[in-house]
Amino acid sequence: MPVKPKLLKTISGQNYLLPFILVTSLFFLWGFAHGLLDVLNKHFQEILHISKAESGMVQFSVYGGYFLAALPAGYFMNRFGYKKGIVLGLLLYAFGAFLFYPATSIQSFWPFLTALLIIAFGLAFLETAANPYISVLGPSETAEPRLNLAQSFNGLGWIFGPLVGGLLIFGSQPAEGNQFSSMSLPYIGVGFVVLMVALLFLRTPLPEIKEETTLEVDGTTYKDLLKYRHFILAIAAQFFYVAAQTGINSFFINYVTESIKISNTNAALILSFGGMGLFWAGRLSGSFIMRAFAPHRLLTAYSAVCSALMILVVAGLDWISVAALFITYFFMSIMFPTIFVLGLKGLGPLTKKASSFIVMAIVGGALCPMLMGYIADRSSMQWGFVVPLFCFLVVFYYGLIGHKEKPILKLS
Repeated sequence: MPVKPKLLKTISGQNYLLPFILVTSLFFLWGFAHGLLDVLNKHFQEILHISKAESGMVQFSVYGGYFLAALPAGYFMNRFGYKKGIVLGLLLYAFGAFLFYPATSIQSFWPFLTALLIIAFGLAFLETAANPYISVLGPSETAEPRLNLAQSFNGLGWIFGPLVGGLLIFGSQPAEGNQFSSMSLPYIGVGFVVLMVALLFLRTPLPEIKEETTLEVDGTTYKDLLKYRHFILAIAAQFFYVAAQTGINSFFINYVTESIKISNTNAALILSFGGMGLFWAGRLSGSFIMRAFAPHRLLTAYSAVCSALMILVVAGLDWISVAALFITYFFMSIMFPTIFVLGLKGLGPLTKKASSFIVMAIVGGALCPMLMGYIADRSSMQWGFVVPLFCFLVVFYYGLIGHKEKPILKLS
């Protein structure tokens, strides 16, 4: 795909194409990990006979892990740099994936949740490093389209996650015997791939980027971040966006199978090629659309459309509602990277500290599935989607008003 050089060069003219390609590969890897989760939810409901709210513990483990690891990841990056943070994240990711093998022998919920928690620790390091690394790997004026271009490969990972999970977990599930055994194969495979990527990073020299600063400050602290209203609101917007995305992904298969009566495997394939395919297309097109439209305007428009689509989903109109759920993936695709970059605007030497807090906001994904499941268990699945409707309205506010950089607040 042709990429304009200005997206990948610093102001001084240095070419960062190779670092961009390597770091972009990380976006695919964590997209794949998240895509697999959406298959696990339905699988655990069936083999463990647990409620929808209880199956939300899958997302609680992963996104709770993000919350626990985000600040340590930011501290590690400040002290040792982006490259070492990426390598550590990859090693944690691989270790958690390999733990799926002994978990299949134990045959209970908690060993799998523990493995997912360790994977989440690794993903927190990768996201804390990769998002700001991409955003400063070139001129600041092209940060949003550059990050959306990298994030388009995250969307590609989201396509392959439910595809592989649906075929290997639902498709190869034994009729009798160990019902958990089908879950180990995709995770062991991805564990080996992640180890190879870690070795590649170890052997490849990467520049340690120094963020340009607009602040005449040395020795910054986390307290300094409280001066920036647009950053504080970015944390809130990211919390609710991730809550919406995770809730939709977690119960997509439930919603579709209950609305149009198809099998789990077919629903997973529809999620992969339909929903995640549109998500990827939205990420890819978003990086180019932002060259013509201001990122905050696109965020405002897309979140408004998502809010309208969620109303149709809650209405329970069979195929119309399922189609609305599909289309939502296209319009929510640009939200995470856009909020991320808007929240880091003008923070200079505080960028690494700030990115860890925005990654912590991913904890929204830990809470939303359990709340949606609780509502669904007591009424119907369609009413659970009232939660993402509210979340998209919060994102709409951030795109419309909350993103604006305000004068620095004075702290006593």
